Amino acid sequence: MGLKQSVLTGVASQRVPFSVSSLPAPRGTSGLVASQVLMVSPPYSYSQKLSGEYFRYKGILFPTGLYSPESIQTAEDAEVQDDDIFIITYPKSGTNWMIEILSLILKDGDPAWTRSVPIWKRAPWCETILGAFSLSDQPRPRLLSSHLPIQLFTKAFFNSKAKAIYVGRNPRDVAVSLYHYSKIAKQLKDPGTPDQFLQNFLEGEVQFGSWFDHIKGWIRMKGKENFLFITYEELQQDLHSSVQRICQFLGRPLGEEALGSVVAHSAFGAMKANAMSNFTLLPPSLLDQRHGAFLRKGVCGDWKNHFTVAQSEAFDRVYREQMRGLPTFPWDDPEDASPDPDPSPTPAQPSEDPPSP
Repeated sequence: MGLKQSVLTGVASQRVPFSVSSLPAPRGTSGLVASQVLMVSPPYSYSQKLSGEYFRYKGILFPTGLYSPESIQTAEDAEVQDDDIFIITYPKSGTNWMIEILSLILKDGDPAWTRSVPIWKRAPWCETILGAFSLSDQPRPRLLSSHLPIQLFTKAFFNSKAKAIYVGRNPRDVAVSLYHYSKIAKQLKDPGTPDQFLQNFLEGEVQFGSWFDHIKGWIRMKGKENFLFITYEELQQDLHSSVQRICQFLGRPLGEEALGSVVAHSAFGAMKANAMSNFTLLPPSLLDQRHGAFLRKGVCGDWKNHFTVAQSEAFDRVYREQMRGLPTFPWDDPEDASPDPDPSPTPAQPSEDPPSP
């Protein structure tokens, strides 16, 4: 991320872009239906609407044109079906990987669906303009994607039998992935210097707010029978066992042949080669993959190739303070683990129960 030694200092906030995983394909691409193609109404073009400007909704930044206060409110107040399956992530934490895995599980390992239907149509987004809750032709069970923090999430979910899978990822890798993504998203502003971007990330002055608040909010759901917390690192370390765990959570056990097919077709190389999953259907005017692939590396720990010593130290200071009192995660250094004298939540950590209607 950093190409030179530098110390993070106070920097003016800079708006940064959102993951393209919520973007639909433009009209005319692969014959996609109009309801999934357009997220903004004519006569506005993507270049006019997706300008890198942001608005705040209940204190959280959202990109104008992809979202609106009305679309987020619609997602908050939407009805939920008991067989719905939600994929919840902070941006760039493995959203599309989980969509691919679930798409294959629901089809007993048959890759036909993943090879014929774009990934954003298989698991449409809850909070976007013309979002998932406005679509009437979704197969059951519905796969629904969301980056919303828990306080803005669909209220009806918390009193339903619908299931949610939250994918967490090392925030250092998240920051690097977001930085690189913003470099190829032509409709979005450049993220600025690595120091500027990292400072904004640590302060939560990015789309969907603070990574720390996001994971601390959702981790409170851990242990509930309709909620599964899994990490990108676990998927990376043992995809076979992780898929088995997901199948068990969904109550959809698979035979060994079907399980093997899910693992094979959801592997990074398979997704990268699949036009329905690698976002190459989008034109360079929206996502210029000539200068970097959307599915970039699919590895853990790449942040070590980008962070400077100063950036790493600054990140660690914020991480230790923000995550104080929480259990360790797969990306945590075991040598840093020690009993916490004060396991109470930090001031930014909500202490109330998850919202309900």
